[in-house]
Amino acid sequence: MHKTTNRRRTLAALAAGLALAALAGPASAQAPYPNKPIRLIVPFVPGGVTDASGRLIADALGRRLGQQVVVDNKPGASGNIGSAQAAQAPADGYTLLLGFDGTLVINPHIFAKVPFDTQKDFVPVGKIGDATLILVAHPSLPANTLQDVIALSKTQPLAYGTSGIGGTPHVAGEMLAQRTGARLEHVPYKGGGQAMTDVMGGAIPLVYTAVAGAHAHVKAGKLKAIAVSSARRSSSLPDVPTFAEAGVPDFVVDSWVGLLAPAATPPAIVARLNTELNAVLNDPAVRDKLAVLGIEPRPGTPDQFRVAMQRDFAAYGPIVRKAGIRLE
Repeated sequence: MHKTTNRRRTLAALAAGLALAALAGPASAQAPYPNKPIRLIVPFVPGGVTDASGRLIADALGRRLGQQVVVDNKPGASGNIGSAQAAQAPADGYTLLLGFDGTLVINPHIFAKVPFDTQKDFVPVGKIGDATLILVAHPSLPANTLQDVIALSKTQPLAYGTSGIGGTPHVAGEMLAQRTGARLEHVPYKGGGQAMTDVMGGAIPLVYTAVAGAHAHVKAGKLKAIAVSSARRSSSLPDVPTFAEAGVPDFVVDSWVGLLAPAATPPAIVARLNTELNAVLNDPAVRDKLAVLGIEPRPGTPDQFRVAMQRDFAAYGPIVRKAGIRLE
């Protein structure tokens, strides 16, 4: 009898435990997102335009989500190191990546080995915006239009500087050469500022860079603006034609930045983040601050961002291979 009573008590205790677990399970599963700080991996050093855009979005997004979005700089290997860490993070919505086109759609074509798969390891949350690129020249260059530059380069090869090897401006310059027959020689610099100094000093004739870095020098007459490679003219330099307007049709190359999450992040979390990101990008104060960085906000859906990434990934591969751009 004693054994039977103990057995009944044990079974009753187990049943009660299971009932409590059943009640606790849904409550845990339904905990509101986010309920703790979110980490935003920025795969570059602090202080650049990409980092500044990430910090701006992190601050505004954190206010809307009710949780701090903490920027975590993980530089190295042209963004590959930080991007790989984001790809390997738990897919729970608490680790995000500030994605950059150079890292995600150009690096895979340039590096012999990349520690992530852009199309399989990430889910797009949304594009933040496009940074307009511009081709500028030393004022003494005897070429005032893009067609002048192309024609002049066929009589004497012209050097153009960019920040590093394999960045979007570098690939855009190779694309221009391949599309038009222009004879352009790439000169890599450690940073855009050094390239700008050299072109203003007359050491090189051309620089392909972001409008934000060249704007003040163009306005001051220290640089001559040739054309922007965006689909539309830059709002900060409205008198400068696009490449298409300057006679190279369907030539559109922007440098973009956006938010991504590890691939298995729940769709509901991705949707929430996208909604809040778009609200941030429609905030006039945020738009004004992005404009100072030379970034045109591009609110949209995750699918729109995915399609844009796939398009750029496919477009840049043949250009990189033909140009022979390679890094170990």
